[in-house]
Formats: sequence, structure tokens, C-alpha cells
Amino acid sequence: MFKILITDSLAQEGIEILKKVKEFQVDVKLKLPPGELKKVIKGYDALLIRSGTKVTRDIIEAADRLKVIGRAGVGLDNVDLKAASKRGIIVMNTPGGNTISTAEHTMSLILALSRNIAAANSSTKKGEWERKKFMGVELYGKVLGIVGLGRVGSEVVKRANSFGMKVLAYDPFLSLEKAKELSVESVGLKDLFKRADYITVHTPMTDETRHIIDKKAMRQMKDGVRIINCARGGIVDEKALLESIKNGKVVGAALDVYEKEPPAKDSPLFKCDEVLLTPHLGASTEEAQINVAIDIAGSARDALLGCGIRNAVNAPCIDMELYKVLRPYVALCEKIGSLASQISKGRILKIDIKYSGDIARYSSSPLTVAVVKGALAPALQETVNYVNSLIVARERGIRIEESKSTELEEYANLITVEVKTDKTSRSVTGTMFTKKDARIVKIDEFHVDAIPEGYMLVAHNIDVPGIIGKIGVILGDSNINIAAMTFGRERPGGKTLSVLNVDSAIPEKVLDEIRKARNILDAKLIKL
Repeated sequence: MFKILITDSLAQEGIEILKKVKEFQVDVKLKLPPGELKKVIKGYDALLIRSGTKVTRDIIEAADRLKVIGRAGVGLDNVDLKAASKRGIIVMNTPGGNTISTAEHTMSLILALSRNIAAANSSTKKGEWERKKFMGVELYGKVLGIVGLGRVGSEVVKRANSFGMKVLAYDPFLSLEKAKELSVESVGLKDLFKRADYITVHTPMTDETRHIIDKKAMRQMKDGVRIINCARGGIVDEKALLESIKNGKVVGAALDVYEKEPPAKDSPLFKCDEVLLTPHLGASTEEAQINVAIDIAGSARDALLGCGIRNAVNAPCIDMELYKVLRPYVALCEKIGSLASQISKGRILKIDIKYSGDIARYSSSPLTVAVVKGALAPALQETVNYVNSLIVARERGIRIEESKSTELEEYANLITVEVKTDKTSRSVTGTMFTKKDARIVKIDEFHVDAIPEGYMLVAHNIDVPGIIGKIGVILGDSNINIAAMTFGRERPGGKTLSVLNVDSAIPEKVLDEIRKARNILDAKLIKL
């Protein structure tokens, strides 16, 4: 008997899928406080949630049988993914269930902003008749800038095209071929800001996208721009938005998500007539809620019954027995892909993967999926998983090629990933010393011995005395501890690659200080 706990409202269609399985006991306990959930989680094999439940490290560690955490939706910012993965708990989401719903809501807000729908409705119901006050603008011929061209962004493109809008798109993984197929113009972010009449964001929340629409970005925009956010709170800097509305740069904005949800009752957003607000309704349609409930229920059912893994963000979708064998290599492949992607510059065009040694005797499919997920995840976060990574890559015109060789090289197993972009070609090679001891043994032409974990500082420098000491002093002055270090060099006095594992993130100003130090050529903070 498997016990399943549901703590957020889930469409009945999904619950019925689970109740039909005789091996399942399904308990619905809504809106449990964190302390209460921590007490009751023991004994449960699966936990199904939406956005209301926070699955923290404490709750995960209190669970003694938990095998699956299922999120009926896309975002996983309310789940401690690292803690779950460490405990071997499969975390699943439903990346496609609310795509149409969110795209339609985006267009609804664009239309409502353009024709002053909310304000006109309120005025008319008061008995007023102020037609001139609510003069609107047409969408036809206007320029729509879309930041992030994943599933939702692509659906917005289709709808914008039907209104006769010209669409600009910024996406670090968008190929020119895919842009042409969607009838959009692929542009840089600054160009998009300068040319767009409307700007809508459809990216995950990452360190790179947090406040990507900030005061500096808004200064680059044309006067009279309108901004829409149905993606994640914090992508738009709310304080900067209000300032830009006040000075006339932005004439209107529509927000469905917020930096703090729900916003404080005294939030200045509530007092600004130019801002249209909705309470996180992007996925709030009957169809979307049924879709995500059915998707997550089916995925959880199959995982518990050993029928395969679907829609997992931290496990490949393969037979469970094979997964047990390949699991260490799957984790390594994801980290190699992520490292190779993060040290690369430009738009990814191709990913080459080579498997050498004993690992080449196994099916490479789950390993390749893990590499691609790792390569795309730094930018796309939870929207890419083990289910859709190859599809997402194909949608963006990224070629994936793999090769195998059972001949032994320096190590019993080697996995090499080369990421080719429109600007660079970078490669990373890794191996497993033991089932729990992963290593990066080569980056480009430099032989290293690095632990692929946590925060890593990767820097190129000239091989002269004192470089490591200089970096150590800068990090030490900022109270950043070095956990491990390794370096490889071309030749004495030549170019060197230094890799340092550090215990915490390095602020950008500290990175800039390192980059400006004498004989240091570049420095990049990697997060694995």
C-alpha cells in the first residue's frame, strides 16, 4: 500500500486517477501549516502540491518514506529541490499543462492595457460616460518584444501575429532558423528594449533574470512603452516600474505575478492607476487546472508503481532498474552539461557528447538527456526537465550529436561535452572515480581535478607566481571561504586555468575585482 498526501486544491479528475489504484491510499488535507505538515508527512510515499505548500528542507528530512513530490504546475520555487535530490526523492512538475492558459492571459492583459478596459468598466458602472478619457491604442502594427521564447512565449507569438503585431524576441537559446519558423525577429536585449511598444516576459526566475527589467532597462525603452509580466515575480523591478510610470517613460503595466505574493496591503502598486493587477491567474482556467491535475496524478502513479518516470526535474525518464545503475553518471552528465554551458558565450548551436570506456556499453539516451538538461537549465530553470530537454533543444534549433568508444583512455569512463555557440567552442570532460566521487578532469585543453559541486570560480590567468594568493586574498577579504582548488596550464609561464570551489556565492563586485587583477584574463562564477 502506497500512501499519497494532497495538501493543495487539485482538480477531482486527477484525484480520481489515484483513487482508482487499489494499492493507493489517498488523503486530502488542505492548507496544512508547515509545523503540521512536518508532523504528518511521516509514512507518506508521495506528496502532491500546487503553489500553496512550501516543501522545505525540514519537511523533507522529517519524511521517512517519501519517494515522490509532485507539483501541479511549472514553478518549483516552493520545493527545496536540492534537499529532495539528496534524499533520492523524485520531484515532478507539469511543464506543459498551463501553456495556453498563460499565453491567453498575457494577451488579455495586453488588450486590457491597450483599451483601458478595467478603468472604463469601473467608471461606467459608476454611471459615468467618459469616452475621451479612455481613448485606447490599436495592436495592429505595434512592436511586441518577448523576453523568453519557450512554450508560453511561442504561443504568445502566434496570437500576436494574428493581431498584426511585429514580434521581436530575445532568448539566449533561440536559433535563427527557429526564429524564422515562428515569424519573429531574433534580437539582443538592448535592441528589444529600444524598439518595442509592448514588452512581455516569459522566462524562469534565475540570478540572470531577476530584475532583468530594471531602472537601467527602462531608460533604454522608447517613451510610452507598456510592460506585462505573467511569468515570475521579481523579473520586473516593481520600484523601478513605478518610478518609470511616474516620469512618463512607461504609460502602462500589467502584472499577474509579484516580488512578494500576495503584495502588502499598502503596496504602492495598488495606488497606481496605470498598473493593471491580477492575482496570479496565469494558470487559473478550468482546462489548465484539469490538465495539470491529470498530468501530475498520472506521473506520480507511474513512478510509485515502477512503471517509469515522467515529468521529473531531478531524475531521468527510464526504467527504474537501469536508473539505479546509471544514476551517478546521470548526475555527472547534468553537471558537465551545466558547466560547459555556463562557461560558454553566445547562442548555443550544437552540443557534442562523447562517451568513452565502460560507460559506452550502456544506453546513452538517459545520459544525453541529462547533458542537454544541464546545458539548458542555467537559463531555462524549471521549464526544462528530463522529459522535455531534447524537445526544448530541437525547438530552439540546437543540434545534439553523440559518439561512443569502448576503448579505455586515461580513465575507465570518460564523458566529454563540447558546447558550440555562435561565438565560442568550449569542452568539459568528467569521470566517476567511485559511485559517489565525481570529478571534472579536463576543461578545454587544461587538465584539472575539480569537484563538480556548489559554487565554482573558473578563471584564466597567466602562469606567474602569486595569482592563487591574490585571488585568495580578494575572496578572504569578502569572507568567502575556498573549499578546494585545482589548476592546469599549457606550459610554464603560459596560460593557466584555475578552478576554485567556494562555500558561498561571489558577489559581482568581488568578481570584477578579481577580473581587474593583474595577469587575470577572465573569471566566471559557476553554480552547480
